[in-house]
Amino acid sequence: MAESDWDTVTVLRKKGSAAQSKSKQAIISAQRKGDAVETSKKWAAGQNKQHVVTKNTAKLDSETEELSHQRVPLEVGKVIQQGRQNKGLTQKDLATKINEKPQIIAEYESGKAIPNNQVMGKIERVFGLSCGLFMDSL
Repeated sequence: MAESDWDTVTVLRKKGSAAQSKSKQAIISAQRKGDAVETSKKWAAGQNKQHVVTKNTAKLDSETEELSHQRVPLEVGKVIQQGRQNKGLTQKDLATKINEKPQIIAEYESGKAIPNNQVMGKIERVFGLSCGLFMDSL
């Protein structure tokens, strides 16, 4: 019976919410009481920091060599355009036949496309050309 002392009263108080404990007024009152107050700033908290500049960016900017992808030569674009017109096809019709977007045909004909062997093979099959004709131009 020594453990259950009926004269001792325990009062449990609700602690303030996190927002209340972080308020400026709560911090000042804690400092006045002499309580330990620790403040820390989270790095990039609440900011969108996905695009961080790294050291490698400066190296890339200082790079003097011009790097670019190999493009389809204009001669190949002209051959595609002439073959398409000889068959009486529009760019959209040709794109539908080879199961590609019309924009890809336009890029190939203008010489802006990056060569893809599968697309070139499909175009050659539609025109009945040999596989080496376009590839030799690249």
